[in-house]
Amino acid sequence: MELDARGIQDVDEVRGPDGRGMKAGVGSLERIWLKRAKRGPMDPADSAILEPGRGLRGNANVGGRRQVTIISRERWSELMATLGADLLPGARRANLMVSGIDLERSRDRILRIGAARLKINGETRPCERMEEAHAGLEALMRDRWGGGAFAEVLDGGEIRVGDAAEWEMVELQ
Repeated sequence: MELDARGIQDVDEVRGPDGRGMKAGVGSLERIWLKRAKRGPMDPADSAILEPGRGLRGNANVGGRRQVTIISRERWSELMATLGADLLPGARRANLMVSGIDLERSRDRILRIGAARLKINGETRPCERMEEAHAGLEALMRDRWGGGAFAEVLDGGEIRVGDAAEWEMVELQ
């Protein structure tokens, strides 16, 4: 294991808060959705403003620990292949879709998207709306963080589809 001058591990494998190894890598922001109202439609957007302590400007759900919900394109594709389904990822009802970022067991990690920073607070558990979208989806999503993650905004700013998404490196003690 190599550390840089600040004592931060700068290699492909880093340790998450639970001590398990996690891939570092750089991914990207693939999609953005804003929810008009609770249980309302998810509107796609090319850009959005993340506000610290609130979430996405113009989104129905703001504040608390679950300000932004995130799914992984790779995990969504895996779920669709397992089900033999072809649902659009907006059916998940998450705010952001990233690629190249593994969200599984990412609690307490910091995800940087563009200049914004998001603290992952936990796993987004699937609800009955997933079963309404496709039979068997809700149960399948309960494994390996299939519903994605939820986060709070630490540092806000404008995000755009195509922005880099990456985990902040963790200091090892």
